[in-house]
Parts: sequence; C-alpha cells; structure tokens
Amino acid sequence: MHKLWFFSFVSLITLLTVCSCDVGGLEEPPVGPSVDPDPVVDMPVDNSSNIADIDLSNWKVTLPVGDPTEVEPPEILDYANNPLLKDFMYDDTSDASLVFYTYPGETTQNSSYSRTELREQLVPGSNSVNWKFSDTGIMEGELALKEISKDASGKFHRTMVMQIHGRLSNAQKDLIGASSNNAPPVLKVYWQNGRVRVVTKVLKNSGVSETGILEKDAWTDGEGHYFEEVVNNAKFKVKIEASFGKMSITLNDSETKVYESSDLERWDVFENYFKAGNYLQTTDAGAFARVHYYSLEVKH
Repeated sequence: MHKLWFFSFVSLITLLTVCSCDVGGLEEPPVGPSVDPDPVVDMPVDNSSNIADIDLSNWKVTLPVGDPTEVEPPEILDYANNPLLKDFMYDDTSDASLVFYTYPGETTQNSSYSRTELREQLVPGSNSVNWKFSDTGIMEGELALKEISKDASGKFHRTMVMQIHGRLSNAQKDLIGASSNNAPPVLKVYWQNGRVRVVTKVLKNSGVSETGILEKDAWTDGEGHYFEEVVNNAKFKVKIEASFGKMSITLNDSETKVYESSDLERWDVFENYFKAGNYLQTTDAGAFARVHYYSLEVKH
C-alpha cells in the first residue's frame, strides 16, 4: 500500500477531510483518506495513453512544484511517461478521465494559490499568439470534481476549473510600464459549494481612458452568478462562448448566463487565452482537489 493509507487514520481526527461532495443538506458519503503533502497517486492509473477526449497539442500545463513548473507541447503529449507530470496529470481508467490533481505548493506570479492547470497556446510552445473577443472563442468541457478537502469549519474548499484570461501585448506592456504581460481574467468558472459559479470583470469607472483601461486596478470582479443546478461530484458540461462585447456560459445544455455590456466591448483591447484544470483557491495545509476531465475542446 502507498503511505497515503497510513496517514488516513490520522486524517480522520484532523480538521481537513476528504469526501465526495454534497450541498444543501444532502447526505454526505463516508470520509475518505487525506493526501500526503508529498503527492502520491493511489488511483486506478493507466497512463499508457490519453483515454479522455482531449487533444493536448495546443495546451501547456502549470504544476504546483518547481518555480512553478510548466510543461509545453510536445512534451505534454507524453504526460504518461513524464516524471514531472505523472503525479499531477494522469489517466483514471475507472471513468476514462484525465485527472488534474493539485495542492498548496508553488504559485505563479501575482497569485497566492497553486494549480495544475492547462493554458491554451494557439501556436504550440508560444504564449505570444492569442485571440480577441472580436475573433470569437468557444470552449466546451465535460468534467467532475471528484475529491476536495474541507477547511477548519468543515466547509468544502473551492477550485477554479475554467478561465478566459487577458493578456497585454508587448506594446501595451511597455506603454504602462507593466512588469509582465499579465492582464486580468475576464471570466472565472468555479466549483464552489457543490455548484458552478461564474465571475466576470467589470470596469470600476466606465469613463477610464484607453491607457488606463490596460491597468489591472481599472477592473474589479462583478457580483458573480451561481447556476441553479447542484452538481456535487457528478459529471457536468460547461460551454463558454465569447464574441465582441458578449459572453455566454451554459451548464449542462440547460442553463445559460449571458453577459453583454459596454465594458465587454472595451475588453476587446486585450488578447485572451482559455484555461482549464484545477486551480485550488486555498493555502490551507493539507488541502487538495482532484478534477476529472472527460472532454475538452476549443474553437476559434
């Protein structure tokens, strides 16, 4: 047995526990084992091929180790045999999914949280070629949050499973004297309390200048939106469609939230890229999450 199971008895008396997820008074399944901070995968792992319906040719992945570590195409295509990836990104033969496992570890610049998360690359191996809303972008994925830890109060942690992230061009970066090309994420999709929640960016001041709009502090989070359906740890589908001045997010082909505004029209100043995976929103010791992806597709 992996040492993971040795620690499971200890985990039963700690404040962080693992379980399949429930919400709104639903009966909670038995508590499972906690995860050792040194990740050990104790899952039905094949890793012989990508058994999920996901083409990784245009994605790189960021891991919660190293500085942090990034793996780009073509190396990511052989994730099953990559020693850097196999503990964080692996096939689960029990449900034909690609698993993204993460825990609090190394973080990227300007973030307090760690991730095992894919980043779209229109040109494999390059971050410099991206898209604008006026170009349109569609991302569809089927996924499930299979396991996640709880905080000291017994509340499930949350994780981000999809994003549309903004990016400054080199000229914009130089214009405002930014330290990187990083711009705000205009869309964040969370698994939170057993439901899917979306948050978008809005301008603090609709009259901000064409230069001022490039600054991160020109934007803030909107109030956010919870979809009605409770997904818990079941499979769910998310479809994101972005076009000039508009975003629509659809859950399970039944509920759609549409954002359409002058703020989004002005967002077209930014380049963008899709992200998908497991971006854990906590630094609690012992926290972790496993997100299973069954399919992921992007169109432009």
